[in-house]
Amino acid sequence: MQATLPETLLEPTPEPDTCEVSVVMPCLNEARTVGVCVAKAKRCLELLGVRGEVIVADNGSKDGSQDLARAAGARVVPAERRGYGAALQAGIAAARGRFVIMGDADDSYDFSELGPFIDRLRAGDELVMGNRFKGGIRPGAMPWLHRYVGNPILTGILNLFFRSPIRDAHCGLRGFRKEAYQRLGLTTPGMEFASEMVVKACLHKQKISEVPIVLHRDGRDRPSHLRSFRDGWRHLRFLLLMCPAWLFRVPSVCLVGLGLALMVLLTAGPVGVGSVVLDVHTMLLGSLWVILGHQTLWLWTFAQTYAWRTGLLPPDRFAPRFHRWFTLERGLISGGLLLLLGLGVNLWLVREWVVQDLGPLNVQHTLRLALWGFTTMVIGAQVIFGSFFLAVLGMSASQTDRVAR
Repeated sequence: MQATLPETLLEPTPEPDTCEVSVVMPCLNEARTVGVCVAKAKRCLELLGVRGEVIVADNGSKDGSQDLARAAGARVVPAERRGYGAALQAGIAAARGRFVIMGDADDSYDFSELGPFIDRLRAGDELVMGNRFKGGIRPGAMPWLHRYVGNPILTGILNLFFRSPIRDAHCGLRGFRKEAYQRLGLTTPGMEFASEMVVKACLHKQKISEVPIVLHRDGRDRPSHLRSFRDGWRHLRFLLLMCPAWLFRVPSVCLVGLGLALMVLLTAGPVGVGSVVLDVHTMLLGSLWVILGHQTLWLWTFAQTYAWRTGLLPPDRFAPRFHRWFTLERGLISGGLLLLLGLGVNLWLVREWVVQDLGPLNVQHTLRLALWGFTTMVIGAQVIFGSFFLAVLGMSASQTDRVAR
């Protein structure tokens, strides 16, 4: 049973209407450093004349971190769901401040330097990120794999996918307006919570800025909770899942474009490229690329529709307009015409075969036409079934009830 501290160690919590800044720290067995971090944060708020509070979101510590945090003046909030993101969500939900500044409780971030974050938030910014590369990284504070590989690659991908202005997307010290945070609907429980916050802030077109900070070597006497490859993959996976355009649309456009180019180029006959001759087998490869690319394009449409309908991604210009134009009936007509076109080409080939008394045909010419016929038939079938699935995704609850009745 957790010991009860004397009332003198329990500082009064500011009322919601008087608390401007809540400093939130996730904590899991940080007995060596949590008290220092809380004391720095409280002292900083006092020196700046800011009415605030310090919250430690405890994720099940077994080393007495909770008591040490309370003794230093923090309000401890239990976070039963395990994970970095889950702990922060619990702490932020309990925060009473108009602004929230979050940071790790391992003493790697200097909580006595919160002024720049508060200044930017007061100026109207909705998310203020710390930038460790601008402020400085002390020797031993960041492994070389994170500094020169992981962080630059993941930050670059995030900027490419979501047009983010951030140059250190995984800095754990950041501030935000609580009402802006609540609009994002963040849910991820693990380390990818850091990426989710930046991604959704970009998608919601929030005002984002960066301030230089110094990263210090942490004060732990044990290994970090961070696991480089596991957590790096979780960040990358999340970025891909949140960007259907790069996950599906870009590859599909490349596949369809290259596949059609090969098929058109080789329809008339073999083509020589230097000492290499491209023939019907290369045209077959083009056909496969077209079919695969077309199917991937449908996956993009499904993912975009699902994300829009469920609120996973904010509405964009594509989804509502596309659904107003592309009805199930139009899809069925389009797919049916393509299917009939492909079937007609292949029936014409069968007719030619019958005219030849089922004898041999010009193999090269026949195969080229057959590839166009089969490719068009497969695409037509994909359009028909894809249209039905898209209609299911687009059905609202009221529509579902009407269909059931």
